[in-house]
Amino acid sequence: MEFLQSTDFWIGLVKIIWINIILSGDNAVVIALAARSLPPDQQKKAVLFGSGAAVVLRIVLTVVAAKLLELSFLQIIGGLLLLWIGVQLLGDEEEGEGDGKEYGSMMAAVRTILIADLVMSLDNVIAVAAAAKGSFVLLILGLAISIPLVIFGSTLMIKLMDRFPIIITLGAALIGWVGGETIASDVALQGFAAANPWLHHAAAATGAVLVVGIGKFMKSRAATM
Repeated sequence: MEFLQSTDFWIGLVKIIWINIILSGDNAVVIALAARSLPPDQQKKAVLFGSGAAVVLRIVLTVVAAKLLELSFLQIIGGLLLLWIGVQLLGDEEEGEGDGKEYGSMMAAVRTILIADLVMSLDNVIAVAAAAKGSFVLLILGLAISIPLVIFGSTLMIKLMDRFPIIITLGAALIGWVGGETIASDVALQGFAAANPWLHHAAAATGAVLVVGIGKFMKSRAATM
């Protein structure tokens, strides 16, 4: 337990906690959007299962994330997946409440959470691993601490979405924004992106607009059928 007396250990832990606070926001939004389609009694289970599985996934990703990010077109595929998830979550939004509201399934919600977190965590785990500086104990502690952060954030977002529906649209736009950023960050586009600094923000904005536009179109089309 000598590492507990090390100043570097505590500085590294603070860094990891701070990174998780900053980077867990988009994950909390995805979990909230997916879980809110479930019956109220299943929402907490989906948040717990989704958050726990997501953190375990991050631990596994830490070992391979740096190598994965070197593969061409992987982030393009991941970004397109995020755009699809954002469109689905916004398109599945229900206006009805009470007995008239249709609910989704637990497995579908958890699957959506895991797919989105897999894509969104590639960059995150590299930042956490860098702060851990090779300390496995520090890495596990930091990622474990992120569980309550994501759970609290997701639970709060579900309540806010029920009270302020506009947050659902903003959340979907955020997923689209991250999807666009992910596509623009791919290794295959590295040279073009370096020569055109505007690409990163343009791709992010385009992703947000596409998700909201297509999602709203799907929702309105479903309402007229």
